[in-house]
Amino acid sequence: MIRVVVVDDDALVRAGLAMVLGGDPGLELVGEAGDGAAAVRVVRASRPDVVLMDIRMPRMDGLAALETLRAEGVPGAVVVLTTFDTDEHVLRALRLGAHGFLLKDTPPLAILDAVRRVAAGEQMLSPSVVRRLVAHVVRDDTAGRRAAAVRALTALTPAELKVAESVAEGRSNAEISAALLMSVATVKTYVSRILTKLGCTNRVQVAILVHESRTG
Repeated sequence: MIRVVVVDDDALVRAGLAMVLGGDPGLELVGEAGDGAAAVRVVRASRPDVVLMDIRMPRMDGLAALETLRAEGVPGAVVVLTTFDTDEHVLRALRLGAHGFLLKDTPPLAILDAVRRVAAGEQMLSPSVVRRLVAHVVRDDTAGRRAAAVRALTALTPAELKVAESVAEGRSNAEISAALLMSVATVKTYVSRILTKLGCTNRVQVAILVHESRTG
């Protein structure tokens, strides 16, 4: 059973997410909160596997709540709920350790899939999300950054580089497995090695390096 907490200042959004989650027998809603301060209290008490966290909320926003939880070492994967009106917020969430992003109009089946994926240890980043974030970061790219990215990627083996390029396209582990004819377990091993070799903490950082190496 995957335990989930929903955090959003809009009661209708919380009710809708609760309804979606309640339709899956493998998921259990163990708490709700309407602002970041309440979210920290609920997550501390319930220790969920996954937190669906809105960014813009009164008193304490979702990013401040995420930062607090990470500083305290509270376990659980956090998926940010967003309208993508500010890329800076999304990038900060990544740096704080968010495991994925969901648009608030995401279809119910996609929400359930995202919850299951992050609970299994995978980051949930759609191709459209990766493209937008990468474009935002490399918009003012320089030759120096390109050279640094190229140097970093030389640490990868040819097989690892193929996986990194697939990550940069926003593919999930299952999609990479099918495309490169590897088992999902092998893909996970490769992704773990890539993160370590490149000094990255998440898949978007890998994507940024790959895209920076191609600019200029």
